[in-house]
Amino acid sequence: MTNDMTKGSPVRLILAFMIPAYLGNIFQQFYNLVDAVVAGRYIGVNALAAIGSTTSLNFLVIGWLNGITSGFAIMVAQSFGAKDYKKMRHYVAVSIELCVAFVVVMTLALLTFNYPILRLMNSPDEIIDQTASYLAIIYAGLFVTAAYNALAAVLRALGDSRSPLYFLIISAVLNAILDVVFVIKLHIGVEGCAWATVIAQGVSALCCLVYIIRKFHILKLSSEDFRLDFPMMAELMGIGIPMALQFSITALGTIIVQGAVNSYGSTYIAGFAAAGKLQNLVTSIFIAFGATTATYVGQNWGAGKFDRIKQGVRDTQIMILISAVFMILIIHFFGDPLIHIFIDGSQTEVTEAARSYFRTVSWCYPFLGSIFLYRNALQGLGHGFVPMMGGVFELGARSLVVMVVARLGYGFVETCASDPAAWIAALIPLIPYFLYMMKKTERQILAKQEK
Repeated sequence: MTNDMTKGSPVRLILAFMIPAYLGNIFQQFYNLVDAVVAGRYIGVNALAAIGSTTSLNFLVIGWLNGITSGFAIMVAQSFGAKDYKKMRHYVAVSIELCVAFVVVMTLALLTFNYPILRLMNSPDEIIDQTASYLAIIYAGLFVTAAYNALAAVLRALGDSRSPLYFLIISAVLNAILDVVFVIKLHIGVEGCAWATVIAQGVSALCCLVYIIRKFHILKLSSEDFRLDFPMMAELMGIGIPMALQFSITALGTIIVQGAVNSYGSTYIAGFAAAGKLQNLVTSIFIAFGATTATYVGQNWGAGKFDRIKQGVRDTQIMILISAVFMILIIHFFGDPLIHIFIDGSQTEVTEAARSYFRTVSWCYPFLGSIFLYRNALQGLGHGFVPMMGGVFELGARSLVVMVVARLGYGFVETCASDPAAWIAALIPLIPYFLYMMKKTERQILAKQEK
């Protein structure tokens, strides 16, 4: 059930890990995807806009939790690669303690400031109540979201990307069924979509927990593993906090863009939301390659196999570029039919808004894919600060574009250009620092060999 990525063909190992991770990302997208489809088709454009306008906030909140848990899992992967299972179990236990503390604070804060945050984002009056109701339920269920992210991250750290996929398939199907029951049958509205998401995520978290308890005996935790260990907490926070900040800084940039889009009205909000859902779906492969890279690099770094790291990153870069070209072609030839999954074909203005977004950004997918490669490679090496700075560069680029657009009186299309600008800017610190780390490590290895 574990997967040792420190031996064997890097391409074969990377693809074997990436494909289940990619399918898992696809099914994870179905949570918001099905919510958006049901809301747009059976409640109305305002409901689609309400749920769609939460994407950036969800990315901020879920991204923070995902960053924290992924950062903690890097240390688990490194200790697994080094075959130090006692230390690995201690990392897992201390990670659980830290996650619980974060979730309690986040839930209380987000529920308290729900409406003020939406006001700051220029949420239109006609959708703000629906948006706030949807978010309140999502925030109240953060503990199940964090539980799944943490448990799935541990499984992936041990090289198992298939089990989280199976659990996501179950929960995605359940989410779709509950959406139909709550919204179409019981007419609960956007709150029904939120309840469906939380319940489905809770099921996936429970499945993960039961599976780990029954199948992964090397993860059997004792009370000794949960002892307070402040140096280990500091070590975990040292990699987890920068990764969480990197997600959150990136999300803050998307919130700024969402706030600018909100000023154009519900039609553009709905088009932007539909385009965002579709883009998240087609670019999920980049996230999967990134998660694979973090585990692959983490395990090989723990095992001291530097040459395998270089080869794996090089092979993954080629696969990402091929995937990016394929995704561009999908958007170019099948964009309109895919957009109409979310909205009726008669909504021509909404369709045109989504089409305008894709014309502006899709050419930049190779840069987007490369971000996930180098960011996760550095995180697998245990470096969190520079990946976080990549997020800072993204934030700066998005903010600059939005500010210029507002000052010069440009419109929706120019606002969408903030995404390509951000993706290119993020690579400015990532690629040079990764190459520097590779050269530095190579020199250190050669120096040891000469001695």
